[in-house]
Amino acid sequence: MSSTAIGGQATLQPAGKTKRSRDRIILAVVGYTCLTLLAVFCLLPFWLVVSSSLTDEQAITLHGFQLIPATFSTEAYHLLFKYPGEMLRAYGITITVTVIGTVLGLFLTSMTSYVLARKDFKWRNHFSFYFFFTTLFSGGLVPWYLLIVNYLHLKDTLFALILPMLLNVFYIIVMKSFMGGIPEAIAESAKIDGAGDFTIYAKLIIPLSKPVLATIGLFIALAYWNDWYNALLFVSKSELMPLQYYLYKMLGNMDGMRKAMMQAGAVVNTNIPTESLKMAMTIVATGPILLAYPFIQKYFVQGMTIGAVKG
Repeated sequence: MSSTAIGGQATLQPAGKTKRSRDRIILAVVGYTCLTLLAVFCLLPFWLVVSSSLTDEQAITLHGFQLIPATFSTEAYHLLFKYPGEMLRAYGITITVTVIGTVLGLFLTSMTSYVLARKDFKWRNHFSFYFFFTTLFSGGLVPWYLLIVNYLHLKDTLFALILPMLLNVFYIIVMKSFMGGIPEAIAESAKIDGAGDFTIYAKLIIPLSKPVLATIGLFIALAYWNDWYNALLFVSKSELMPLQYYLYKMLGNMDGMRKAMMQAGAVVNTNIPTESLKMAMTIVATGPILLAYPFIQKYFVQGMTIGAVKG
């Protein structure tokens, strides 16, 4: 037993309770220390990218990548934004494709998952096998290209950047598993009140599926934001180039120019910010999408169906 004085009077506290309080303090200190160190280790690579993008090219050549810029320079960003109109247009295309693709992708994925999760749908196992079968075999690149260009006539359109990634079978399987865990009593009680299938989907299933919708929506948005391959295949107009493909072409043109100068025997200017430009491109390409994480993070740990049905 341990004693403490309260108002001039001694009170006794169990030794076990004091020990538990001490253990909690130690656990909290150790836990917060480990999490802080882990956060620092995760932040260091990103800080290295930021520092390298603000370092002079010659300093990178001599000293390598450093956490603190040896010679501060914004030449990479000046070169990157040399044509601000083209950069802003590429940003606009990427944002448009990401927003439209994410909204449509979530809508179709959630509706498909809801239907496949319904146990009263007789053909749900057949359709589930059909979706799963497409993950095992594909027609290949040539038939896919001919379908988009010759049959759907989507070349040099925004739909060529949206349609190919509109549905992902893995996301359907994940969302189907989540919706399958929602108590059936919720839908049954709504049916008793006269609600239709779409009303149940829109007003009950969707609000209860916010965690999985936020997670899958983030994955879909990242896929659209980082996509450059579809633009390489289906876009030839400069006004339809998304951000990633625009940066890819800029870097390719610079590397090609350097190689041509070296083959011709010309003196290559070592101050051309090749390495720092790559880091600046990384900042420009990943910066805006990072803003979505704080708004979605809370849904990763939420359990929206807990307590939805009282036993």
